[in-house]
Amino acid sequence: MRNNNKRENLLQSRSTCWTTVTSLNKCLSSAPSQAAAVNVVIIIICILMYAMYGTWLVLLILSQTHGHCMCQNRTTNFRPNIVMVMSDAFDGRLTFDPGSRVVQLPYLNYLRELGTVFINAYTNSPICCPSRAAMWSGRFVHLTESWNNYKCLDPNATTWMDMLQQNGYNTLSVGKLDYTSGSHSVSNRVEAWTRDVPFLLRQEGRPVTDLVGDTSTTRVMTKDWRTTDIATQWIHHKAAALSQPFALYMGLNLPHPYVTDSLGPNAGGSTFRTSPYWLEKVMPELISIPKWLPLSDMHPVDYYSTFTKNCSGNFTEQEVRKIRAFYYAMCAETDAMLGQVISALRDTDLLDTTVLLFTSDHGDLAMEHRQFYKMSMFEGSSHVPLLIMGPGVKSGLRLSQPVSLVDIYPTVLEMAGVAVPGGLSGHSLLPLLSQSAARPARPRPDWVLSEYHGCNANASTYMLREGQWKYITYADGVSVPPQLFDLMVDKEELHNVASKFPDVCRHLDKLLRSAVDYPQVSQAICLYNKQQFAAWRKSLGDNYTQVIANLRWHLDWQEDVENNEKAIDEWLMKSGFSSENSLFPGRH
Repeated sequence: MRNNNKRENLLQSRSTCWTTVTSLNKCLSSAPSQAAAVNVVIIIICILMYAMYGTWLVLLILSQTHGHCMCQNRTTNFRPNIVMVMSDAFDGRLTFDPGSRVVQLPYLNYLRELGTVFINAYTNSPICCPSRAAMWSGRFVHLTESWNNYKCLDPNATTWMDMLQQNGYNTLSVGKLDYTSGSHSVSNRVEAWTRDVPFLLRQEGRPVTDLVGDTSTTRVMTKDWRTTDIATQWIHHKAAALSQPFALYMGLNLPHPYVTDSLGPNAGGSTFRTSPYWLEKVMPELISIPKWLPLSDMHPVDYYSTFTKNCSGNFTEQEVRKIRAFYYAMCAETDAMLGQVISALRDTDLLDTTVLLFTSDHGDLAMEHRQFYKMSMFEGSSHVPLLIMGPGVKSGLRLSQPVSLVDIYPTVLEMAGVAVPGGLSGHSLLPLLSQSAARPARPRPDWVLSEYHGCNANASTYMLREGQWKYITYADGVSVPPQLFDLMVDKEELHNVASKFPDVCRHLDKLLRSAVDYPQVSQAICLYNKQQFAAWRKSLGDNYTQVIANLRWHLDWQEDVENNEKAIDEWLMKSGFSSENSLFPGRH
């Protein structure tokens, strides 16, 4: 089976290469005669090199001409189509070496070869809704007050897709959007509100794997495939006939773990599900088994996360390897959905006039640091993919500058020739992607910010990445010890060197405070959580005791109901709240 896969991949890459040569030839046909003559010679050389040496040398040559070719066709009136595919929980480290070797991702490789990959791209909050709120609004989480999966953007917030539509683009958004307030389970929001309560309750199911179908089963995540079919049919039947440019957003749920049905209607996503077909795409010999700190040596917030995610028990090496293999297989299925979009654009001759972006809201730890899921500033959770290809975008470029999801808003607008509004947290990536881009009005900072205020972490968390350093601080910056990791020498983030480099911590903390007054934000969120919980508790009346006992933490809650209820009462009364209180003044 592995040999058959290699043969299929070789044929696919040759076909892709020839398609690229054909596209180049079309592009050159409209260029000035002198440039066309020179480039025809390049095509002939490419064909000869292909016959002698194979696909990858041709791609290397083409990558030096692709961006230049596209720029020749661009005029001052040219407005590219914009297509963005955003997955959920995709580890960004899989889009470049050595991570990309562990699983076959041919379409992400295609974007990487013919476009630009950002190897230090981060989420602005490692959880679904706040992260997407930052991406759609172009503003940091503390500015939009997207505190958890329940509290995000107002439905009337202006997104970059709205801006494109207002400026003549035909737009379509399909699949997972998940950036406005009011969604997700009651358990999810109550766990976020009560994270300061001094009890430890398991809130998730233990991570498990589920193998379905056989070696011919390609459509495991049927909901995402339906979304992909809608998007590609729209490209074929609507976009191809448009006279104006279009913008398409496709949101996927994969490779987010599936809901564990056996745990009831309130269960979270702790099942890693795939088929033998997708497992064939994973290289088992390259799956790493992450090192874990002893539970007694873990940072207090990391320990809380590990316990509430139901990962503090014993796991065999085989269990960990299997979870990671299934996660990578789910990433391969995600890649195939991206491939269907690319094929639709190519089949309709829209690929050369379309800017294509692929990213994710966050990653998945997949058992790194004795955790799965997200809600952490460790690389597996906070590092996201970001690949861009299209007209004017440099080919085969790997950029190490730190970037984040808030940068997408100004980038897309600048590509579309739409005026970028003020007040954004992000900076356009176009000066990094294209030689023809104008100098930015605002200098790009050399750091990125991520923050987290939701469940499975018992303190507001702030991360600043600058150069080799990752600085993580919590709450008011005093009551919880900070963490500092040197990613140049400690890629697994096992050695907190904050005490060894106090000057570095002071420098990074000063930078962080220049972006956000995080002690004040943390205090406001604590008040918000108590307000929301008190109002929810009051709304339940006599049903409160039964409802709170049957949320996701019900197994642990039932072991000591009296003390758990008492802990909540004491937590509320520290700020003057009680079951009789309604909402109190403060930030909402």
